[in-house]
Amino acid sequence: MKAKGIMGDLDDGPDQRPLKTKEVETVILDLLPAKHFDLIISHHPKGEYTRHIRHEETGMAVINLWRNNQIATNQLWTFAYEDGNKQYLPRPDENASINTELSKNIWQKKYKIITEIYGFETNSWEAKTTPQTEAFWQFKKPNDAVKWLRSL
Repeated sequence: MKAKGIMGDLDDGPDQRPLKTKEVETVILDLLPAKHFDLIISHHPKGEYTRHIRHEETGMAVINLWRNNQIATNQLWTFAYEDGNKQYLPRPDENASINTELSKNIWQKKYKIITEIYGFETNSWEAKTTPQTEAFWQFKKPNDAVKWLRSL
C-alpha cells in the first residue's frame, strides 16, 4: 500500500496521568508534516478498551485538530473495539462503519509485529488481543466526527 505511519510516545504505561489537551495536540502536530492526508487512522476518543487514557486523549485531540483545520484529511477512521467494560478481551464493534476480516497471511504479519518487533510475549494481553477483524468508525467531515462524539 506504500503507506507511511508515524507513532508518538506519550507515556503509554499503566499508571497514566491525564495530560492537557494542548500538550497532546502539540505532540501530534510536531509528528505530522504540514500537508494534506488521504486518510488518518487514530484512536477512539472513548478508547478501544475500557480506560486507556492516552488513547482517549489522542482520539479526542485528532478530532479537535481536524475540526479546527490544523490537520487536513479526506477521511478519519477511529478504531472500533469494545470490551464490555473489561468483561472480555477487546473485540470489533459490530456496528462499526468498517469491519474487515484479515487474511491469515496479513494477520500473521500483524501478530509478528506485536510479538517480534514490539517484543510482547506470545501469552501477553497485547498478543492475545491482536484482532483478526479490523474495525473502524469512518468520517469524511469533521462535523460528522464531532456529532458522533457528542452522541457517545
